[in-house]
Amino acid sequence: METSANRSETLFSQARKLIPGGVNSPVRAFRSVGGTPFFTERAEGARLITADGVSLIDFVCTWGPAIHGHNPPEIRAALEAALADGTSFGTPNPREVTMAELITGMVPSVEKVRMCNSGTEATMSCVRLARGHTGRPKIIKFAGCYHGHVDSLLIKAGSGALTHGQPDSAGIPESVARDTIVLPFNDEESVRAAFAQNPDRIAGVILEPYPANVGLIPPRPGYLQAVRDLCSEGGAVLIFDEVMTGFRLAPGGVQEVTGVIPDLTAMGKIIGGGLPVGAFGGRADIMDRLSPDGPVYQAGTLSGNPLAMAAGIAALQKLRAEQPYDRLEKLGQQARDALLEAAKTKGLPLQVPQTGSMFSIFFADHPVTNYEEATQSDASLFKRFFHECLRRGVYLAPSPFETCFISTAHAGDDLDQACAVFQESLRAL
Repeated sequence: METSANRSETLFSQARKLIPGGVNSPVRAFRSVGGTPFFTERAEGARLITADGVSLIDFVCTWGPAIHGHNPPEIRAALEAALADGTSFGTPNPREVTMAELITGMVPSVEKVRMCNSGTEATMSCVRLARGHTGRPKIIKFAGCYHGHVDSLLIKAGSGALTHGQPDSAGIPESVARDTIVLPFNDEESVRAAFAQNPDRIAGVILEPYPANVGLIPPRPGYLQAVRDLCSEGGAVLIFDEVMTGFRLAPGGVQEVTGVIPDLTAMGKIIGGGLPVGAFGGRADIMDRLSPDGPVYQAGTLSGNPLAMAAGIAALQKLRAEQPYDRLEKLGQQARDALLEAAKTKGLPLQVPQTGSMFSIFFADHPVTNYEEATQSDASLFKRFFHECLRRGVYLAPSPFETCFISTAHAGDDLDQACAVFQESLRAL
């Protein structure tokens, strides 16, 4: 007879018969950490309540969107009001205009914006638009930067692709991969060399300005500006993938923090308030190349969905009203310091890169600056640490190559308790 203590196992067994791998996104399968994934029944504040009746302090935050915590009343109320009007119209709706006004008012580079349904759609559209605008074929990306499962970008990717040891996915023809140039992150000279070797052939450069799908990797001082300058000199479109960092590190994302302004920006996560969403925007002259005004085609039946817009508007308005970024930075530092203090006492090699409400955990002797160094960290030690934390009621990203997120709801007892768990778990290794 099924009990609450084993319901996740039962659900996962059923799911594996019906869904490939039993999950609808690979990293959820726990393959890199081992064990059976739990199923979540509901979420509130900083906590998940599993199908087994266990309450977990959550540092995944639905992989970034839940900056206000789970199920905040403002977003719930906005959804309830929108639902009363209908779920989808197939026509423009007023909330799309409100969302566009919010995004263009917050993100420095965005003069015009178009909504879509996922971060993958956003990056795919940015790449197509860069090629359509320049008339050039090649795209530069960086090893470990994950931009969704776009064929031309799923090459030396991070996130689930890295977790599962398949950075080059099956099903991507050589003819597609041929126009993607993959370079090491934080290496300015490799970008310079790529432009020199491909004169008038590079349409765009796409990167996560703070790579967060291979763990969190800060850019070296001056690196982002150097890439910006090389794109300007080479006539290429600079694309920032701020699906994770956008609205999380500052209202305008990394570009506001650093002052380095891209030509196009891919966005997602927070702007949906927990619902499926994506967006891309940038310079008006480039965005005007999109259909129906221009020759670059992009479309989506549910783009600008009124429910997603309502939830996202509520999330952004709450950010603008509360400006929680200094508080989130302090919470991030508290988590980082607790981890480093315990690791030092235990004599464990540990790196905890942290910026604002984002941090990651590398069991490594030296700071991680690129994809290769990330993959050299001790994944087996992370696996043990993950399960020690989970056993004590704290849920981290189930991979050594992911970033953890903090929400405003973590402040107070939940974060204090989590930091104690971090330290106990490290001491147990």
